[in-house]
Amino acid sequence: MAIVSLANVSKSYPSPERGAPRIVAVDDVSLEIEAGEVTGIIGYSGAGKSTLVRLINALEPVTEGTVTIDGRAITGLPERELRAVRLGIGMIFQQFNLFEAKTVAQNVAYPLKVAGWGKAEITARVQELLDFVGLADKARAYPDQLSGGQKQRVGIARALATRPRILLADEATSALDPETTQEVLALLKRVNEEYGVTMVVITHEMDVIQSIATKVAVMDGGRVIEQGDVFDVFSDPQHASSRKFVSTVVQGVPSPAELAVLRERHPGRIATFSFRDGDASQARVFVELAQAGLEFELVYGGINDIRGRAFGHLTLAIRGEEAAIDRALARIGELVAVTEPPVGDGAQNGEAR
Repeated sequence: MAIVSLANVSKSYPSPERGAPRIVAVDDVSLEIEAGEVTGIIGYSGAGKSTLVRLINALEPVTEGTVTIDGRAITGLPERELRAVRLGIGMIFQQFNLFEAKTVAQNVAYPLKVAGWGKAEITARVQELLDFVGLADKARAYPDQLSGGQKQRVGIARALATRPRILLADEATSALDPETTQEVLALLKRVNEEYGVTMVVITHEMDVIQSIATKVAVMDGGRVIEQGDVFDVFSDPQHASSRKFVSTVVQGVPSPAELAVLRERHPGRIATFSFRDGDASQARVFVELAQAGLEFELVYGGINDIRGRAFGHLTLAIRGEEAAIDRALARIGELVAVTEPPVGDGAQNGEAR
C-alpha cells in the first residue's frame, strides 16, 4: 500500500511580472511511494524536486490535485491538523539547519519538546539516537565544533526523533565530500532497513540514487518524465533527460567523437555488447570470440551492479578475418544486444543485432 500518494498534483506561483502567466513549479505529477521503500527523486536545478517535497509535508498547499499521506488526504486540512501529520514526517536538509546556540543533544531533543514528550522520555530517546548515528561522545558539543558529516548525522538523528514513518531528505549529501557522502548514505540505508522508515531522497546526483534507492522518479520542467525500479531506469532509460543522468554513472555506447578517438587508437572492428541481468555473461561472449580465433580488447564501457543485478555496455576492438568476425557477432547477437557502428558513422547510428 502506498504511504505517500500524489494524484495529478500541480503547484504554481504568481509571476513577479504583472500580467504574465503563473510560474508552474510542479506540473500534473502522479506518484505513489510504497511503505518501506527508498524512492529517489532526481532532476536538475529548477526541475521542481524541492517544491514537491514541500507539498508532501504540507509546508505549501497544492494548487491542484490531491496529496495523501498514510491513507489520509491532507489537501485542504487546517494547519492544526497538518501539524499532527508532520509529526510523522522527518526532514533532513542540505545545509543541516541546526541551532548553533544549542548542543547536539539539545538539537535532537528540540522536536521532542515541541511534541510534548516528558523529560525522562526525551533523555532516553536522545541517547538512543546519538548511539545510532555514532555521536554519543558529541552530546555536549555545539554545531560549530562538528564536521559536515557529523552535522548531517545530527540532522538525521533529529529527523528521527519523533519516530516518523516517512523521512524526506532534500539534497542531504550535496554539501559533503565523496567519502562523507558514502558514510551518510550508509547511515540512511540503516535507517530504512533497521527502522523500516519510508524514505524520499531528493537529489541531482545519480550515484546517490544508485547507492540507496529502490525506486526512482526523474523530474524535468516540473513533470515526472520517467519512474520505475532503479535497475530498469538505469539499464534502459526511456527519456533523453533520464539517459543524460544515467550517463553520469554508467558508460554506455561511445559518442561519435569518442568513437573516432577509439578507432585512431585501436585497430580492428569496433562493436558494443550490451548486457542486462539474465542475459549471457561477459565470459560467454569472450569465449565465443576466442573460439573464433579472434583477438579483442576492451576499449570502452563497464559493468554496473544495482542490488545484485548487473548491467552495462562493453565496447571491444576485434581483430581477425572479416568473415570470422561476422560469424562470431551473429552468434553473440543471439545472446546479447550487439551494436556495430558503420565506419564513418556515429556510434548511435549503428545497427543492433
